[in-house]
Amino acid sequence: MSTENEGNEVPPAPSAPPVPVESPAASADRAAPPAAPDPATPAPAAQSAAPGQEPAAHQAPPHAGTTAGTPPHASGAGAWPPPPPPPTVPAYAQGGGSGWGSSYAAQHPEGSKPAGRRGGLIAAVLVAALVAGGVGGGIGFWAADRNDNSTGSTTVSASNTPADLKRDPGTVADIASTALPSVVTIEAQGGNGEGGTGTGFVYDKQGHILTNNHVVASAADGGKLAATFSDGKKYDAEVVGRAEGYDVAVIKLKNPPSNLKPLPLGNSDKVAVGDSTIAIGAPFGLSNTVTTGIVSAKDRPVTSSDGASSKSSYMSALQTDASINPGNSGGPLLDAGGAVIGINSAIKPAESGGGLGGGGGQSGSIGLGFAIPVNQAKYVAQQLIKNGQAVYPVIGASVALQENTGGATISREGASGSQAVTPNGPADKAGLKPGDVITKLDDTVIDSGPTLIGQIWTHKPGDTVEITYKRDGKEHTTDVVLGQRKGES
Repeated sequence: MSTENEGNEVPPAPSAPPVPVESPAASADRAAPPAAPDPATPAPAAQSAAPGQEPAAHQAPPHAGTTAGTPPHASGAGAWPPPPPPPTVPAYAQGGGSGWGSSYAAQHPEGSKPAGRRGGLIAAVLVAALVAGGVGGGIGFWAADRNDNSTGSTTVSASNTPADLKRDPGTVADIASTALPSVVTIEAQGGNGEGGTGTGFVYDKQGHILTNNHVVASAADGGKLAATFSDGKKYDAEVVGRAEGYDVAVIKLKNPPSNLKPLPLGNSDKVAVGDSTIAIGAPFGLSNTVTTGIVSAKDRPVTSSDGASSKSSYMSALQTDASINPGNSGGPLLDAGGAVIGINSAIKPAESGGGLGGGGGQSGSIGLGFAIPVNQAKYVAQQLIKNGQAVYPVIGASVALQENTGGATISREGASGSQAVTPNGPADKAGLKPGDVITKLDDTVIDSGPTLIGQIWTHKPGDTVEITYKRDGKEHTTDVVLGQRKGES
């Protein structure tokens, strides 16, 4: 899945009308009081700065209260008794009329009204802010005036500093902090320069990383691979093995660090619908992203493709509503204990009704994400590390790949004109014939060919499964011992 996304340029915000500023008359003794506000003048709004600049700070208008100088009640130079000293004003009340602690009446002379509808909303917001400021400033001064030991601050400090905070075991924060150092962002680049970003996680201490095949496919033949950990350290890597049908791949760090911590692997067979999930990945290149959700469904038949290969992948997936986007592919889906229960692999795109996975555009999460069960992924990874190729269980019959057909129909003819039922193969030995419609595998209802393939691949070669099928309108059952196919042929 490519995570390269074109950014949309944000147009600059329209500038507000310029704010007229009156120059106060110069005086040797005191500042002249400001002129009375014009009722027809709209309330001033903050002026937008040019794009890329910080908004300009506007100077507050002169204080609207009584100016410094001779008090208004003094009758002359020798008046007795002398005028009382001006009241002490806290520092935060000095200056402009729009500052904290300023008087609402001083800023809004009686009889003044907003001018028309234009700027009415802005004026209302400003008034509300100023009233709140006046009340807050008044209370702050009142408290300071009556508490000799007060520092003047009305803030309340939390009992714990960030360094003192501890996350309880089992919380999302605790699980994420433990798992993130073992999750890598994978950059894959093909020989033609094309590639993308995905995710993987540490599988063992030897430096093997487990991920999706479609994450590394572009770099499999002569390309470049790199894995970056959450601490920013980057390592070159190489492909150990790929399984296109399972959409599983294993890569290895060329010079792995000695302190690798593999993520613990859970048991996906024990997962229940409603269990909590935590997904970690690099959606659209945003590394070390953590999202949460639940297991929405199990055994969900999913056919996915990256759009670059003619081959599809089939899985009986875990469905989750944890936010998964292009770039999350290959990342771990964790349970509430921090164990891996799946590999995030595909999403249902929002822009169309068909298809799954990362092909066909940069779609986003709509709460329908799908993960390969970890039990299956572990089995495949062991094969890839040991042999460089995967082994697939098979029934030895070709089936139609149309979806939602009421069953998996055995084709009348195989690929390239071959026989649909392999002579002396598992299906042939069990008595299956072309035209038979398989409707169940053990207790799982089969509604299409892809569903049958996904269910078969949850098993291993040599397993015995019960097949229910219809022939000429009659239902039959038979046991099939699964065969095997090596590699991607």
